[in-house]
Amino acid sequence: MPQTSRIAEFPEAAAEQARWWERHILEVLHGLPPDAPEGTKPRPEFDPGQHSLAQRERAKAAELTAAGHQVSASGIKQRRQRYQRDGLVGLADRRSAKQMQAFGQVEPAVVEAMRQAIAETAEASSRTIGFIIWRTKQILSDQEETTGIELPSRATLYRLFDKLATGTHATGSARTRRSIGARPSGPFGEVPASGPGELMQIDSTPMDVLVRLDDGVAEKVELMGMVDIATRSITAAVLRPSTKAADASALLARSVTPEAMRPGWAEALRMSRSALPHRRLLSIDKRLEHAAARPVIVPETIVCDHGSVFISHVFRASCRYLGINLQPPHKATPTDKGTIEKTLGSVATLFAQFVAGYTGSTTDRRGRGLEEGPLWSLPELQNLLDEWIIAVWQTRPHDSLRDPDAPARAFSPNEKYATLLESCGYVPVPLSGEDYVELLPERWQAINAYGIRIKHRTYDSPELNPLRRQRSGVTTKKGL
Repeated sequence: MPQTSRIAEFPEAAAEQARWWERHILEVLHGLPPDAPEGTKPRPEFDPGQHSLAQRERAKAAELTAAGHQVSASGIKQRRQRYQRDGLVGLADRRSAKQMQAFGQVEPAVVEAMRQAIAETAEASSRTIGFIIWRTKQILSDQEETTGIELPSRATLYRLFDKLATGTHATGSARTRRSIGARPSGPFGEVPASGPGELMQIDSTPMDVLVRLDDGVAEKVELMGMVDIATRSITAAVLRPSTKAADASALLARSVTPEAMRPGWAEALRMSRSALPHRRLLSIDKRLEHAAARPVIVPETIVCDHGSVFISHVFRASCRYLGINLQPPHKATPTDKGTIEKTLGSVATLFAQFVAGYTGSTTDRRGRGLEEGPLWSLPELQNLLDEWIIAVWQTRPHDSLRDPDAPARAFSPNEKYATLLESCGYVPVPLSGEDYVELLPERWQAINAYGIRIKHRTYDSPELNPLRRQRSGVTTKKGL
């Protein structure tokens, strides 16, 4: 096919001239111009049945010369050959489409020196354009082969920086710059997941909200969440003053357990009122009778970072207990679990900023007097977060949940879960009280007459009667 779209590379005047020539060349080839009405007969001098191609070319040259366009028969022949080979582009004046040099008249050595200066900023602290220009001059002065090269003006160096630094964040956020530097040079993407629970990601991050803790101190808390790649559902999220391995295990338990309706929640949050196939699921799992509209997803593979919480013995043991494959990513490569990173960031923009005590993501975005203002307690904020996930996140259309056959429509996590359930099915994983105990971390403790005291809370049970004020005999644990 002739590359007709390439005519857009030429100026409008050159394109119009090419179309003007096309009309005449087509008359030479076929006897009629392209816009001739149906039934029109060729002019006698251009009739292919009466004259050869060379005769028609001479006739066209004579016609155009008489009209004031000086051209020879050989010129018509050359244009006709170019048109047959390249289409409309072959008739355009190629001199008018001459491309400018990428970096103008700047010496290649200067370009390479600035490229090196920009590359050096990948792991360094953010600096200004002035520093990079200074570093470029320093690199040039250290190279013997660049001696005598005249540096362009300061304005030209600024323009050169704008071209070379595009997309590198050389003077912007250091975190974004490191993320860009970690990208592979070739095509890349995320591992696909075709069913709920096939691939999930877990992570924790400080939440930009002050919380009134039990001791009355206003502090930030950490948000730990887990997201399903196939449906983008937040299957569980917990808030803690500082996350521990037991919190990650609790996250697993909450993911495979239905979220029960709580006092004060609107009836519209029930699973029976949502896009989820509640009636069919209820016939399989009776626990869903009073469940809220949050999918119950059993993980098959969880991607987590190398944080001490996720590589701990407690969390690994919990994953083995539930038959879950744990997959740590490459170190210092947050892009390996970009979905959960983006999801937790979305919680900050869609939820945290609407909560009393919002601090902003950085100190320069933080307001004054937040500690003295009204703040939520940790259980209250946890309840608000759980309600928001069900009411907003799970029903909000997600840009990554689109049908390839209908890309204009974005599905919500609940809608995507209901769709995938048709092909993947659902198997409940009920946990007993003993199972929840198995997910907790172990702790060696002295059993006193009043029971066990942990963090100012006292726990007691008749089962402890034979063990009160007794030594266990385990010497490595000092009898605890």
